[in-house]
Amino acid sequence: MITIAIDGPGGAGKSTIAKLVAKRLDIDYIDTGAMYRAIAYKTVNENIDTNDDKSIRTMLDDTEIDFIGGSIYLDGRCVDKQIRTPEISQMASKVSALGPVREKLVELQRKMGHEKSVIMDGRDIGTNVLTDAAYKFFMTASAEERAQRRYKELIEKGESVTFEQVLSDINQRDKNDMERELNPLRKAEDATEIDTTGLSIEEVADVILKNIVSEK
Repeated sequence: MITIAIDGPGGAGKSTIAKLVAKRLDIDYIDTGAMYRAIAYKTVNENIDTNDDKSIRTMLDDTEIDFIGGSIYLDGRCVDKQIRTPEISQMASKVSALGPVREKLVELQRKMGHEKSVIMDGRDIGTNVLTDAAYKFFMTASAEERAQRRYKELIEKGESVTFEQVLSDINQRDKNDMERELNPLRKAEDATEIDTTGLSIEEVADVILKNIVSEK
C-alpha cells in the first residue's frame, strides 16, 4: 500500500497533477478540496449561517460525500461543475476553518487513506490528515500564475469573471488558509517542495514520480 500527500495553495495545480500521478500509479485520487467545496455548496444552497454551530452540525450529520469514477457526489448527486465557482471557492475557505466541518471531513479522509493506496491533495494533508504518508509534496507557484490558470479554467467553463477578480480571490484565500486557527496551510517538515511556475503538467508529474518508489 502507498500513501501520497500533496499540499499547497489554490491554483498550484495540485488536483490536476494528483489525478495524473494516480493514473500512472493506478491508485485512487482523493480530492479533499472538492470535499470542502461540496460542504460549501450545500451551505450556500441551504442558506446556512456559518456562525450557527448547531445548524452546521445538523447539516453535517445529514451529509454524504463520495467519489465515483473520479467525480464527487454530494448526497447522491454529482456536483463536479457546481462546486467550481468563485463564490464556492470563497465559501470553501470559510467552512474549512470551522471545527465541526474539519472534524467530519478529516475523519472521512483518514479512513480512505488507511484503507487503500491513495494520493490525496489539499491544504493540510501532510501536516494533519495523513501525517504518516509515505510521500509528501508541497506544490506552489506565484499568485499571478495560479490566478492565470484559474482564470483560464473559469473562462473555458463560460464563467463571467475578470483576471483581477480571480487574482483577488486567490490572494484572499491564501490569506485565509495561512492565517486560520485550525491546521493552517504550511509545508510539512518532511515534504518535498515543488515550484510549478513555468512547468508543464507532465514535468511536475515526472518530478513526483521520480521521488516515489512504488510499493503497491
